[in-house]
Amino acid sequence: MLVDTHCHLTSREFADQADAVIARARDAGVRQFVTVATTPDDAEAAAALSHKHADVFIAAGIHPHQAGSADEAQMRRLYELHHGGIDPKRLVAVGETGLDFHYDFSPRASQEGVFRFQLGLACKTRRPVVIHARKAESEVCDILADYPMLRDRVVFHCFSADEAVARRIIDMGLWISFTGVVTFKNSEEIQRVAKWIPADRFMVETDSPFLSPEPLRKARPCEPAFVVHTARFLADLRGESLESLSAATTANARRFFKLPEASS
Repeated sequence: MLVDTHCHLTSREFADQADAVIARARDAGVRQFVTVATTPDDAEAAAALSHKHADVFIAAGIHPHQAGSADEAQMRRLYELHHGGIDPKRLVAVGETGLDFHYDFSPRASQEGVFRFQLGLACKTRRPVVIHARKAESEVCDILADYPMLRDRVVFHCFSADEAVARRIIDMGLWISFTGVVTFKNSEEIQRVAKWIPADRFMVETDSPFLSPEPLRKARPCEPAFVVHTARFLADLRGESLESLSAATTANARRFFKLPEASS
């Protein structure tokens, strides 16, 4: 039994196929999903999908790529979605939000402003935060230091940095989530982190429709069903059984997102 803690079920790659994608994941042993919205419009689409599927939960935020176009009206909409606009039993996190200095699709000042707005939103709603950080992990950690009440309530999704960053994240009382990237042959640094990270500090995800894991790296699109390959790789890497790792990461996901018990 697994939880895909970060997927994008409303993406265009899954247009008119989300029901089938979810069914295939259930057949593979995925019992719960957190579908992550990157804009308020996306969040409303995710809410409609969650209404159809009791095992689909929602994270709602403004991605750093969209920060440059996020005006006051957009942020007001996001605020309203987190204050009753979406069923609070279905809305489990703020995000994904953060900084992306790799692509720099949005001005860095805009990225930081929208990021801080969402961190404030998380503090007010007491929801956890899903972080997108690319070539900006240190800057994100510096900003998070201004929000001590978010300790234990922040996850760095799709972790792809080095050991020093990972140790800083863990020392701050935060979380890491691994995608299929950890299975790639050129991901030795991430694999080193995966070996020593405490069992109660990490989760697994697909980030589907992106980042298919080995041995399905060429498969497009990636699907939530593929999370089992990432979990199996991590179990082998850490010298434990798939059952043990699945149980631990599922318990972590439920604790972090406050998910209910899943039906078997």
